[in-house]
Amino acid sequence: MSDPLYRTDPYRREAPGVVIGHTEEGGVIVEPTLFYPQGGGQPGDSGWLEWDGRSLPIATTVKGEGGTSVLVAAEPARLPPKGAHVLQVLDWERRHRHMRVHTALHLLSVVIPLPVTGGNIGAGTGRLDFAMPEPPDDREGLERALNAMVDQDLPVSDLWIDEAELDANPGLVKTMSVQPPRGAGRIRLVRIGTQTRQVDLQPCGGTHVARTSEIGVIALGKIENKGKQNRRVNITLG
Repeated sequence: MSDPLYRTDPYRREAPGVVIGHTEEGGVIVEPTLFYPQGGGQPGDSGWLEWDGRSLPIATTVKGEGGTSVLVAAEPARLPPKGAHVLQVLDWERRHRHMRVHTALHLLSVVIPLPVTGGNIGAGTGRLDFAMPEPPDDREGLERALNAMVDQDLPVSDLWIDEAELDANPGLVKTMSVQPPRGAGRIRLVRIGTQTRQVDLQPCGGTHVARTSEIGVIALGKIENKGKQNRRVNITLG
């Protein structure tokens, strides 16, 4: 299997592919895949497939065996057969909103430097749960700090390390509820900033914008009590 297109070119909106199989539940597997499968708090991509004058709406994408992307049809319909050459077309506006929110949540984990116990990404909204016994004192200060990093137009990039390097640097893992996948021999890290002026570096398999300015204005939303030791911090993008 080649590297998925959502990772090598997250801004690509459509791409040709070949159907290499189907699942028992009626999912479609296309190689190379353009669609990001649900995981790490980020929803699966939606869009459609085109082949031989036909079109199949895709409602979401989930992970299959070996980390493959399984495209789930929006409704029962004729599927492209194995071996069919298809055009994959993303619901780009939805994907791009997920990218903006995902990168914004990485910034949120910078301004609130506490262990993350959960999170979720929506199309324009998102949240992180923190091991935070008391709510933050300065909401306005947190919001200003978030938007200051957006305004700096910081680059967002990825790099790869092996599992031994991650074991030697356990502080890279901020999320307590989801650990980086093991067994492939390497771990993807997402960096915000540059090697010499780094703002954040953590394991992540999701899609992100190329620069923080693309996020837009971040509004800090409700901070909810989710137990004796947990607070949920919500954000909304302008």
